[in-house]
Amino acid sequence: MIVRCTHTLASASTKHKPISEDINYTIVSTFYEIAYNVGDAIAKSFLEKGITKVAFDRGGYPYHKRIEALAAAAREHGLHF
Repeated sequence: MIVRCTHTLASASTKHKPISEDINYTIVSTFYEIAYNVGDAIAKSFLEKGITKVAFDRGGYPYHKRIEALAAAAREHGLHF
């Protein structure tokens, strides 16, 4: 089933307070760790709303490094693509 929705159901960014507080700026956090934290936050946001299945549009970016880390964190927390 395809559902077209123009509403933002969940969002996460390194600028959101819970994520920015987890980033240790005294020790250089890798892009992988930061993307993993964003994936964790987005998964929690969806799961709190009872959404377990989502479409993952990587926007044309190759599926590796940061994109892969974000997806891995979301999957580990129960989100299905």
